[in-house]
Amino acid sequence: MAYQRFSLFPDSPSFKDFFSARSMRYRWRNGDPVITVTIMAICVAVWIVETLLKIVWPAGCNAFIGSGIFMPALATHRPWTFITSMFLHQPASLWHILFNMLTLWCVGPVLERMMGHLPYLALYVLSGLGGSAGMMVWALFSQDGWLTSAYGASGALFGLFAAILVVYQRIGIDIRSMLIWMLINFLMPIITPNIAWQAHVGGFIVGGAFAWLLVSGLHALRGKSLQQRTLMYGVIMLAVIIVIVVVCNMSNPLRANPLLGMFF
Repeated sequence: MAYQRFSLFPDSPSFKDFFSARSMRYRWRNGDPVITVTIMAICVAVWIVETLLKIVWPAGCNAFIGSGIFMPALATHRPWTFITSMFLHQPASLWHILFNMLTLWCVGPVLERMMGHLPYLALYVLSGLGGSAGMMVWALFSQDGWLTSAYGASGALFGLFAAILVVYQRIGIDIRSMLIWMLINFLMPIITPNIAWQAHVGGFIVGGAFAWLLVSGLHALRGKSLQQRTLMYGVIMLAVIIVIVVVCNMSNPLRANPLLGMFF
């Protein structure tokens, strides 16, 4: 008797096919959380690099993180850190990366399916930028804030929290379970030290504002497609964030004494 190959998942692709261009196009059209998975993969890959460097080359690890970490005093001199800081996490700390990725997986796929890939990506990036803007605003009220470094996906995640509140409230879905998860995240700075709550607040405000604009927004633009509204409101939100950063940077102590930048 000839034996036939049997699989519990006969239609599931192989590992190679899973990441093929054809498979990704299908998943994109099917509404699968492609953006969420990609962000998670980048964050985990970067964390693994950090951890390995910390073990075999601590100085290299410090240089790697230092080149991508966000610090308000150096933000305008190193603008790429507005983006790179979203993908850095504490090396050799499973708690930091695990908690953030678990949180992203809890809210990301839901929003990505409801909003669509590109609007969701715009929301995530703008929320992360909003987290950095929150750090800049806080620096105005605290001189130590200019030299406070921050990294992690938390600012963007809090933007997703705000967005899901806006969307759920609009379509009438019970949000009590989501509120419990958000409360846990909001209490983290109290429970765990050295958490940049300023980035949480900034990301939450920007994410909530962007989601509200997409869901409600200006009456004159409600007839536009979601893609068009994403582009229009995205440009507006980005411009607002840039203005906030530029205005805050007017009080940057490095402007009065540029030599201080040599020590950071």
